[in-house]
Amino acid sequence: MGQVLIRNLDDALLTEYREAAKAKGRSLEAELRDVLASARPKATMSGERFVSFSKSLRAMTPQSARGTDSTDLIRADRDER
Repeated sequence: MGQVLIRNLDDALLTEYREAAKAKGRSLEAELRDVLASARPKATMSGERFVSFSKSLRAMTPQSARGTDSTDLIRADRDER
């Protein structure tokens, strides 16, 4: 596993993380590891992969559901209120 050294952290920030870790009964390192994991950037799809994914979804959609006009559904829902 890799390691990271972060310099010049604000003392107050570090104190807050130490207190949070202590309150949860774990080490500062474990707390910071969890914070980094939860803030991980979300994976994105390339344009090519997105197009492929979209085509596979369309292929799974029943022919009868394609091009359904939602106007009638919206009007029926509105009229029920």
